[in-house]
Amino acid sequence: MNEDGLIRVLIADDHQVVREGLQMILGDERSGVQVVGEAATGEEAVRLAQALRPDVVLMDLLMPGIDGVEATRRMRAQGIASQVVILTSFADDERVREAVRAGAIGYLLKDVLKGSLLQAIRAAARGTPTLHPEAQRHLMQHVASPPSAASSPFDELTPRELDVLRLIARGSSNKQIAAQLNLSLGTVKGYVSIVLRKTGAGDRTQAALLAVKHGLG
Repeated sequence: MNEDGLIRVLIADDHQVVREGLQMILGDERSGVQVVGEAATGEEAVRLAQALRPDVVLMDLLMPGIDGVEATRRMRAQGIASQVVILTSFADDERVREAVRAGAIGYLLKDVLKGSLLQAIRAAARGTPTLHPEAQRHLMQHVASPPSAASSPFDELTPRELDVLRLIARGSSNKQIAAQLNLSLGTVKGYVSIVLRKTGAGDRTQAALLAVKHGLG
């Protein structure tokens, strides 16, 4: 919060009309919120979050470049403490799980009312989660019926390769993985190549999303 006790918010959405609408809603002097920046891409959201250190980031899911989930994951990997509230049009279970696993504390749909949005921002600033009822329903369905182990695409991975994949899913760099697993950097690079080949992932991001999707992240 700033010196006036206002919650500092960064808006990340690729649609200007959405950003302007949120600016109008949050710009009310009675809201207790101060908008400190706007981002139109996932990369810009990470960069501004690093520079501005807002209390809360309102993050869209679909943006040019990296999406909101990956932007959230990169923020966490960089040690940015800002709380992320996903504000999107989608409530399917996979997107909800990915966002929560990436580190988002809130998940709201864009039809949310002004009062509910402000409540979610205040809750996020306190470290309290807020989920749209539809998103919560999808998440609870997944918890009640977890994916079958028989359908896991990771059967060919060794325990060490699984360890590497878990750390990739958490946004760790090769250097960080090497330090955590007490391996050389060259060994880690070799493991990463093997993991990508065995899972059929084209890059680290695809491997991370695959891991999160199947509950490995």
